[in-house]
Amino acid sequence: MLIAIDGSECSLRAVDYVGRQFSGMGDLQITILHVLPFPPAPLWDDGHIPTKGEKEKRESEIEKWLLDQRAGTESLFDRAITILVGAGISRTQMAIKTISDSSDIADSILEATRDGGYHTLVVGRCGHSSVKEFVMGSVTTKLLSHGAGVAVCVVE
Repeated sequence: MLIAIDGSECSLRAVDYVGRQFSGMGDLQITILHVLPFPPAPLWDDGHIPTKGEKEKRESEIEKWLLDQRAGTESLFDRAITILVGAGISRTQMAIKTISDSSDIADSILEATRDGGYHTLVVGRCGHSSVKEFVMGSVTTKLLSHGAGVAVCVVE
C-alpha cells in the first residue's frame, strides 16, 4: 500500500484512515511517499541569461530551497509514522520514499505506484470547488482519472 502525503491535514487524515482500517494486519506493508515539487520558477528563471555570478547565486538559492524542503519532509514522515504506530501498525511494516524535483506531482505518484507494484494508493483530499478544479486541476482528480489498474482511496 502506498500513502502519498504532502504535509496538509488532509493527507494526515489519510494516514489516520489507513491506521484505523488496517491495524492488526501483520502482513501489510506500507510505503509513505512525499513528492517534492520542482523549485519555483523565480528561483531558476527570471527571463534572461544569467551571468556567472547570477548563476552561482541562483544555484545556491535552489540548493537552500531544496534543503529546506527536505528538512520539512523528515518531520512530515515522523508525524505520519507516529500516527500509524499509534494505531498499532509496526514500524517494521513501513518504508518511506521521497521523490525530488517533480514537474507533475500526480504523474510522479502514479509512476511510483506502478513501479513499486502497489495495488492500493491512499491520498487525502481537501475540499475544493469544482470551478477551481476545472480551471487549475488537482492532484487527486488526475490520480483518479489516470490511475487505471490501481485502487485509489481518497480520504476527505
